[in-house]
Amino acid sequence: MIIGIDLGTTNSLVAIWQNGQATLIPNSLGEKLTPSVVSVDKDGAILVGQSAKERLISHPEQTASVFKRFMSSQKNFRLGTSHQFSAEELSALVLKSLKADAEAYLGEVVTDAVITVPAYFNDHQRQATKNAAQMAGLTVRRLLNEPTAAAMAYGLHEQNDDCKFLVLDLGGGTFDVTLLELFSGIMEVRASAGDNSLGGEDFTELLIQGFIKQQQDTDAAFWQPYLSLLHGEAEACKRSLTHNKQATMSITIDETLYSWQITDSKFEKLCEPLFQRFRDPIERAIRDAKLRIKSLDEVVLVGGATRMPVFRQLMTRLLGRFPAVNLNPDETIAIGAAIQAGLVAEDAALDEVILTDVAPYSMGVDTTLEIRENQYQHGVFSPIIERNTVIPTSKVHTFYPMQDNQTEVQFNIYQGEARLTRDNIKLGELTVAIPASHRGKARQLPIDVRFSYDVNGLLEVDINLSDSQENYNLLIQNGAKQLSSKEIENSRDKLANLKTHPRDQAQNRSILARAERLYAQRLGFERDQLARLIGWYETVLDSQDPQQIRKANSEISKSLEQFERDDWF
Repeated sequence: MIIGIDLGTTNSLVAIWQNGQATLIPNSLGEKLTPSVVSVDKDGAILVGQSAKERLISHPEQTASVFKRFMSSQKNFRLGTSHQFSAEELSALVLKSLKADAEAYLGEVVTDAVITVPAYFNDHQRQATKNAAQMAGLTVRRLLNEPTAAAMAYGLHEQNDDCKFLVLDLGGGTFDVTLLELFSGIMEVRASAGDNSLGGEDFTELLIQGFIKQQQDTDAAFWQPYLSLLHGEAEACKRSLTHNKQATMSITIDETLYSWQITDSKFEKLCEPLFQRFRDPIERAIRDAKLRIKSLDEVVLVGGATRMPVFRQLMTRLLGRFPAVNLNPDETIAIGAAIQAGLVAEDAALDEVILTDVAPYSMGVDTTLEIRENQYQHGVFSPIIERNTVIPTSKVHTFYPMQDNQTEVQFNIYQGEARLTRDNIKLGELTVAIPASHRGKARQLPIDVRFSYDVNGLLEVDINLSDSQENYNLLIQNGAKQLSSKEIENSRDKLANLKTHPRDQAQNRSILARAERLYAQRLGFERDQLARLIGWYETVLDSQDPQQIRKANSEISKSLEQFERDDWF
């Protein structure tokens, strides 16, 4: 059994192709969305999902979110005083939780998965995703680009031939643009572009900064301890503006109420700095595909952040048409991942669809450019496979030694779009020895460098010295340094040894975290009421009596709902 996973910045989902259709698998709380949040509670236990999300406001120093943006980076997240994780390890905890949900739903062990990634993830980030899956006990059968998964979910493979679609995927932390074309049963990605640091969180941050600027007699330093509370207010304000013409952000500090009312038009004005960042990758993808906007048959929006009217209005104005939003934007990518999982498993209910992809970034080597006679510029990027080349592909370029009497040539291999290699990502290097018989005639020694790249992210570099028949070869797996078997095992042991609560306690922990969040938001008499309620509930949990706990869950949930109905927003 192969599952499909949408590993998102804000939320993650798991689905399965079963009985001729894609089915979303609920988590232990019965919800389809599992927040991509990890926290450590007072007992040192690791919480994943909704129970962790509830602690973002009440215990921000013990909680991590939006870590997908830091995949393959050196950033570490400290949770409390005793836990420190990389983005890969935090992602592994989310994947492990999704794996457990799938196993509980299916009643069998799950080991294989199709996992979606942003189309504009570089090879380092893709390998980091594979590493996270391996730590969680999953074998990645295919990394699938998120917009491609969305296209499959929309059933584009069932459309008539010669259809062209633009998929815009705006999640919590990333923005992807992919242009696809269907012809003769082949779904071909024509071009991809995007921004790995642009998403719904940036709209939230604009609201936070806008709120701070409106508060007189305060500065940024004053608000530093309250950023988690402000983030919650900004999120609520953003959601409210999805359905209303205006919304209010408010927070009480030392009995002083700070508030800000914002209209949809004011929010649109506030978001103007982001609009050009959306326009650039859209224009780049359409230009690379050598198409015109008017030739598109459909524009599809996916990702939870596309619910914002301000984003939909921008896309409508920019593209001159209303986009398709007939599927739940939160669920579309997971459904596509399940369809791909069914194809990988060769499910008889699915017609065979040939799916081609493209290289999201250019790949090449560093060279030296002769500007004028005896004047050189070193470290100039020379692409061999250019971005948006359909893969698998194999291309060769010819280079020459720079000087007579060189004994060797070092080829440094890079990925990126910058003119200078220092601004791109280094993938590897290969040194070629020049035969003694050719050292005195550099310009007469052609060196053929061939790049071969496949859909699994394998880049094979072959270097051939034409006159001497000498050959060199280098295989780069997803461009990143692979974790050794021992490193993977150590990370898996580290995650396995964490004190994680059983599934049957997940609901209890989530309720407790929800109550603690409300306590952090309230003052005075309401806070006293919540303190007594939390104390009583913890006593019931300590009894370990399932019947009492079930009854208490019902009672406390009703009480918390009443507190939330009385909320400002």
